[in-house]
Amino acid sequence: MLFVFYSQKKWKLFVLYTCLSLLLVLSLPIVHTLAQPSPNNLQPAHALNLQGQQALERGDPQTALDRWIEAEKQYRQLGYQPGTIGAQLNQTKALQALGFYRQAKVKLEKIVAAQRAQPDSTLKANSLLTLGSLLRVLGEYPQAQSALEDSLKIAQRLRSLPDMQAADFHLGNLYWAQRQFPQALTAFDQAAAIAGPLQLPAQLRQLKLLQQSHQPTAALMAQVGAQVDAQLQTLPSNQVSLYSAIELAMLLPPSQIQQAAQRLATVAQQAQKISDRRAESYAIGQLGALYEQQQRWPEALELTQTALNLAQAINTPEILYQWQWQQGRILRQADQQEAAIAAYGAAVKTLQALRYDLVSIDTNAQFSFREKVEPVYRELVDLLLQAPTSGISTETVSATEAANSREVSQAHLQQAREVIESLQLAELHDFFREPCLEAEPTAIDAIDTHAAVIYPIILPNRLEVILSLPGQPLRHYATLLPQVQIEAGIAAMQASLRRTSFVEERLATAGKLYDWIVAPAATDLVQHQIKTLVFVLDGSLRNVPMAALHTGTQYLVEQYQIALAPGLQLLSPHKLQSAQVQALVGGLSAGKDGASPLPGVQEEVSQIRQQIAAQVLLNQGFTTTALQTEVQALPFNVIHLATHGQFSSNSQDTYIQTWDGRLTIEELKTLLNPRSLQVGNAIELLVLSACQTALGDDRAALGMAGVAVRSGARSTLATLWQVNDRSTAEFVTKFYQSLVQPQTNKAQAVREAQLALIHSSTFNHPFYWAPFILVGNWL
Repeated sequence: MLFVFYSQKKWKLFVLYTCLSLLLVLSLPIVHTLAQPSPNNLQPAHALNLQGQQALERGDPQTALDRWIEAEKQYRQLGYQPGTIGAQLNQTKALQALGFYRQAKVKLEKIVAAQRAQPDSTLKANSLLTLGSLLRVLGEYPQAQSALEDSLKIAQRLRSLPDMQAADFHLGNLYWAQRQFPQALTAFDQAAAIAGPLQLPAQLRQLKLLQQSHQPTAALMAQVGAQVDAQLQTLPSNQVSLYSAIELAMLLPPSQIQQAAQRLATVAQQAQKISDRRAESYAIGQLGALYEQQQRWPEALELTQTALNLAQAINTPEILYQWQWQQGRILRQADQQEAAIAAYGAAVKTLQALRYDLVSIDTNAQFSFREKVEPVYRELVDLLLQAPTSGISTETVSATEAANSREVSQAHLQQAREVIESLQLAELHDFFREPCLEAEPTAIDAIDTHAAVIYPIILPNRLEVILSLPGQPLRHYATLLPQVQIEAGIAAMQASLRRTSFVEERLATAGKLYDWIVAPAATDLVQHQIKTLVFVLDGSLRNVPMAALHTGTQYLVEQYQIALAPGLQLLSPHKLQSAQVQALVGGLSAGKDGASPLPGVQEEVSQIRQQIAAQVLLNQGFTTTALQTEVQALPFNVIHLATHGQFSSNSQDTYIQTWDGRLTIEELKTLLNPRSLQVGNAIELLVLSACQTALGDDRAALGMAGVAVRSGARSTLATLWQVNDRSTAEFVTKFYQSLVQPQTNKAQAVREAQLALIHSSTFNHPFYWAPFILVGNWL
């Protein structure tokens, strides 16, 4: 059952059944401990514990949490430590099912720390196991492995087979998340060799891994499949057998599609007999998916509608959105565009309601998001921007011209923009592994009457752009190219920004992206006297500095002020008062923790002091504690950190270097966020002048957006790559000189600093000035 949701990316269900596996398997020894002869006054607490388990099993984690909190109180009053710890462990499972992973982690770490000096026990093994499983979910793989291996060692010393099986099972999950497939197969094999509740899920994972690795022989696949099938025959019709049968059906090769369909139909009948409507919906929906694969649209649509109705009736949105999405795909194939849009829109609405459940549930959460959530948004945008093409002759105009001559309704354009903004928000929730951001739509007219917002989005067969001008209807334009060519163009521009590139190479690639993203809007931008371009960038475009796009005669930044926004929904439209700029400056010129020295930092700090009022923490003085003390003690509205740092698509690998270690994005939030809640005392600008995006990470710039919104600062000025110390010092000097001038906003100060380098003889190459990116409020 557990494996079904893992492999099919059913987020809420995967968490629920992961928790249940821990309860039903791992807590067996706990239940045994609690069941030892005890005074009758323990019974009410035992009853609460059981009620919590039942609530989680029926998909009500909030009630489960309430029951376990009350059980903990009663056990604590009675001085019964095993019960107290057991109830606390159960609470962490409910917290995970509710989406509060960080909170669960803090509680688990306290539980494990309290037992560290205690002798080996099943309870101690369970605590480490639960922590290790959660750390894996959060992407903290080294710490997860340490906790799980410690749990396994304790289980082996105790000779506790259920705990050994559970530790091996979750170690297999961990290895799989890290794409260490041989180790994962070994761990699952060891778990499958032990009779117990996780034997069947372990065998199913073996089968899935064998299928994905493309290495095993058909005979080996058949052997493992037969073992799973044999186990299924011995099980009664319950959730374990039903979901396992569904999973096995979905693992059958395309050549056995009829057998798969028969299995799913049988499961649906069995589920109906035992009134398990969730399993019935899941089986029928997957059967609809098989018919979709065979392009049997009427049957696929009928089955999908049945599954959808069942999911609605029992209020299971984590399944419902899957069938709404599937319905949209089928309707699209049937050329029912408006009905397809309605189905996709319903799926997006369901996903937005599910934000607490779409966060880092799978062992490989980011890929889960990209495969099972992101496409829903992109496919809807694709549909919305596909206007009728009747009356357009592609014999006399190019395909791109034909696409751009189509009339898309304002209603569809508005909805497409909202979906793009929602995707940006969903990506940030996935990045943080928790639903932490509240969005409020903001009209561009209410922010800046001389700013245009540009929304490019990469689709499989084209690059679409939506343009928002103050007081004007939305418009869109497209470049028809396969996605692989679009991505290649983006990668070519990134490569051309290296310090050793030739001007011909740079201008050719920068001109191509300008033609795709900005050129079709050039006349409108001039006509409406636009001064600032705000880009809400998509995918790998986030790794490209828009300032370095080239019109053919000049860089884009020579014509416009430029800012990035992770979406106007997250914008705080307040203007920085230049006369009130006060900065806290932290710097690290010495090399620490393997990072190279930054000798130019001292010059940078010196130049800042000459331009604005600044309190400085340098080298040994730049510690996390000192930074926190200063941030809370004095009303700085600018924080400037001149130190190594990295942006990554994984929040755990996004950090700022201090003298005493690395400041993670969560620690930065803890340090700075209280200020963002103080009326009139918010941090207006966070400057990170020596950071870089992680190498080989095509979504690394998501980390920059993450820092920007997580820090609580209204704007963030950061670098896409680490640049020359001297050029950074010159940029920073000119930036602050401009920022303190009356009527100068942040975007204008960035532009003037970049222009100063462009017009210099030493640093006019984009390598020196282009990486500086302003994210958030540009005013």
